[in-house]
Amino acid sequence: MADTAPFWRRKALAELTDAEWEALCDGCGRCCLIKLRDAGSGVLHYTGVACRLLDPGTCRCRDYDHRRERVADCLAIRTLPRAALADLPPTCAYRRLAEGRELPAWHPLVSGDPGSVRAAGISACLLAVSEEHVHPGDLRHFILPPWPEE
Repeated sequence: MADTAPFWRRKALAELTDAEWEALCDGCGRCCLIKLRDAGSGVLHYTGVACRLLDPGTCRCRDYDHRRERVADCLAIRTLPRAALADLPPTCAYRRLAEGRELPAWHPLVSGDPGSVRAAGISACLLAVSEEHVHPGDLRHFILPPWPEE
C-alpha cells in the first residue's frame, strides 16, 4: 500500500521536487523583509520594510524568476546552508521542517486556503512598507519585535 502522508512528511527537504519546494512557501513574505544584523551580538533583526519587488497585494515577488539578478542579497533559500535556516522566521515552512516541526494549521498546504496566511496575521504584507519609501539610514527605526514561535 502506498504511503498517503503528504510529501513534506515523507521527504527530506533535499529530496523535494521543484514543484514541492515551491508549494512549501506559504507566501507570507517575511523572508522578503529587510534584515539588520547587530555587529556586536550577531543577532538578526527583521524590519517592517520589504524588498521593492514584494507585491503588497499578493505578497509574492513581482519578478521571482529574476529576483537574484535584481536584488543582490535576495535569499536563495534552497541553497542556504542548513544552519542559516535558523535565520528564517520561526513560521517558515523550510525552517520548521528542517527543525523537525510540523506545518502550522494556517499553512495553505494544511488549511487548503491560501488566504489562511493573512487571516492568521502571518503575512508580512499586512505591515510592511516598501524599501522604495524608506531611507536606508532609517531602517533601524523599523525593527520589529522578535517573531513569536508559532
